[in-house]
Amino acid sequence: MTVKFALLGAGRIGKVHAKAIAGNADAKLVAVADAFAEAAQAIAGAYGCAVRSIDEIEAASDVDAVVICTPTNTHADLIERFARAGKAVFCEKPIDLDLARVKSCLSVVEETGAVLMVGFNRRFDPHFSAVRAAIDEGRIGSVEMIQITSRDPGPPPADYIKSSGGILRDMTIHDFDMARFLLGEEPESVFATASVLVDPEIGKLGDHDSVSLILTTASGKQCAISNSRRATYGYDQRIEVLGSKGAVAAENQRPVSIEIANETGFTRPPLHDFFMTRYTEAYAAEIAAFIAAISSGAAVSPSGRDGLVALALADAALRSVKEGRAVKVAEVMG
Repeated sequence: MTVKFALLGAGRIGKVHAKAIAGNADAKLVAVADAFAEAAQAIAGAYGCAVRSIDEIEAASDVDAVVICTPTNTHADLIERFARAGKAVFCEKPIDLDLARVKSCLSVVEETGAVLMVGFNRRFDPHFSAVRAAIDEGRIGSVEMIQITSRDPGPPPADYIKSSGGILRDMTIHDFDMARFLLGEEPESVFATASVLVDPEIGKLGDHDSVSLILTTASGKQCAISNSRRATYGYDQRIEVLGSKGAVAAENQRPVSIEIANETGFTRPPLHDFFMTRYTEAYAAEIAAFIAAISSGAAVSPSGRDGLVALALADAALRSVKEGRAVKVAEVMG
């Protein structure tokens, strides 16, 4: 079957998803909605779809699924609205910044039996997927320790910081999901430290730009996460997993993977400049997995519960920063 999509939100991430949908033979982008008419029209012009209101998309018989790329404070309401309308829903992270609101939203999803997938695209990156495959195949034995490095080239604008929920809910949340994806056990506690080292304005807005965290499972497995809003050398995305029989690592990726050697030494091209190019394959694979789940009726992953647990880890990390102690996830989950 061909899954017919409507895109809600035509901003930066909306454009990424529009490209992924258009590039899939089993999908068709039929409509786009955005509060800014020019942004919606740009998507419509590029992919031959119609500009519609959210009300029109909700009532449309030619829309099977929606991709929610609107501001975070609209996510839960839109998920509920389209779940009740009988549409499959793909929503960018997070579902909401409040755990109680996420729980109430997921109750509606469960009641309606709607398909809901949350946008943790890094699970679908071919390099990170290969790390998971090596673990599943037993090639490094039992997982013991994980190191995740995730650093942006530069900080986002102040207006974004104000509405993002903070670095732990906005940026580290991807790494929380990746930790769960690789550990094989749920993190039980979080210890986090955070600083403002990149831009004092970020601190004035009540956020941090440099964080280090350790997640620990009940059996003692550990995951260390390093985040920064500044990496002058490019978009830094690395993972190393240490197991009882060896280790597996995913290195940084470059648009062109070559190395030049001459009298000045060895040089390689720079890293990708941000997530839009680094994770192009992941976004395409993510949408393909969503389509496959709709078509087959198989369980969706990452699920709404994955979104809930990742947010709980972020809240535990935030409490850890404020109180200077390791925080049990159960303390915030309720």
